[in-house]
Amino acid sequence: MTKVYTSLNEIRSDIIAHKITVEKLVEGYLVNIKKYAELNAFNEIFEEEALLLAKKIDSKIKEGTAGKLAGMVIAIKDNICYKDHKASASSKILEGFTSIYSSTVVERLLSEDAIIIGRCNCDEFAMGGSNENSYYGPVKNFANQAKVSGGSSGGSTVAVQANMCLASLGTDTGGSVRQPASFCGLIGLKPTYGRISRHGIIAYASSFDQVGTVTQSIEDAALLLEILSGADEYDSTLSTKAVPAFSQNLSTPTPKKIAYLQEALTSPGVDEEVKTTFNTYIQKLKAEGHTVEPITFKYLDYLVPTYYVLATAEASSNLSRYDGVHYGYRSLQATDLQSTYKKSRSEGFGKEVKRRIMLGTFVLSAGYYDAYYAKAQKVRRLIRQQTDEILNNYNFMLLPTAPEPAFNIGNEENDPVKTYLHDIFTVQASLTGTPAISLPVGNNKAGLPIGLQLIAKHFEEQELLNFSNYFLKL
Repeated sequence: MTKVYTSLNEIRSDIIAHKITVEKLVEGYLVNIKKYAELNAFNEIFEEEALLLAKKIDSKIKEGTAGKLAGMVIAIKDNICYKDHKASASSKILEGFTSIYSSTVVERLLSEDAIIIGRCNCDEFAMGGSNENSYYGPVKNFANQAKVSGGSSGGSTVAVQANMCLASLGTDTGGSVRQPASFCGLIGLKPTYGRISRHGIIAYASSFDQVGTVTQSIEDAALLLEILSGADEYDSTLSTKAVPAFSQNLSTPTPKKIAYLQEALTSPGVDEEVKTTFNTYIQKLKAEGHTVEPITFKYLDYLVPTYYVLATAEASSNLSRYDGVHYGYRSLQATDLQSTYKKSRSEGFGKEVKRRIMLGTFVLSAGYYDAYYAKAQKVRRLIRQQTDEILNNYNFMLLPTAPEPAFNIGNEENDPVKTYLHDIFTVQASLTGTPAISLPVGNNKAGLPIGLQLIAKHFEEQELLNFSNYFLKL
């Protein structure tokens, strides 16, 4: 496979024209996975299985019985369960764990004849924004291997960036699909909270976690969203709203009202080339006849603290099940029940995960619950209210995805607070549950990708996708 495909439509056209088969396509992606192994994007490759499935799908295509995703080779993040396959969330504590069931999203991919080519490296338990917190080592950015991929879905993103698969699934808790998509020059979509089932996703923070997609085209993002969304009896937080045929309803939008975050242009913490790119697109939108107005978000300084208080509290609760007793890693130094818990967790979890568990346990403790956790819940409600007010007056919010392009590997690890502040533009959509998308808008002078982000009202993914499709052509 010498051709680089950027959409399923391109692949399907070449299959119909007998220029390629699904089997040859998979073989080509496998060659690239081996060629770029040093990027460390995959924790495991499902080589034999993918090739066998490709042959079956080629037969189905000939018979006219193939599903909507036939020809799509996709990778999944290592916190998405796939029956009879390992799932580790890139953590030592889940070493050797094999899932006994498939997540809903995996079942839906397979039912439409997608081919899952492997499981991708990520920050341990999806905690991080650089993919340096993995037990399996950092993922390197294909644009510049000295730079981070972004996180926590770094492996999923680099797999698409380096042409190891057509698309991938990640999870977005505070920006973990959108930020790496921005760093790698791809489209990263976080749907509305409750749009896609979380059944079979290894949990980090349950009121934030949402499965998202990394694609090279809006058409593929729309098609995947259409297939992955909808009712699931295994997830009680899932919306019962009807799922539109997103991919079939893509259309050119009428002029819109767009609010942009003026702090993104004035803050000294935002990279100058990001500011220039952001301003360029504001002017382009104005020239196209859209109403584009600056707004101030009065809770901007509270976004990151609120997110980290609540997300770490949920993490400390969710990760209490990894105790060295039921499954996964158990310390060889353990001598009794208490030492089994203490040593297995101390040795099994990485530094960043332990930091977040301790922080979460602290904010939930008896003397501090009201001062931190309860207060953060109140602030979350205020953030949601102001975001809803803005989106009731405007069709979209426009802001950078990240304050700077990809930074050097090892650059931020000694200052966790500085690292957490990279989430300043992504956590708003996570705290409020609104849909958001990161769109590639070119590279800086050093050749590193820059992404801009659009946020829409709850469950208005169709409008978000329509406008994103148009936005990318500006």
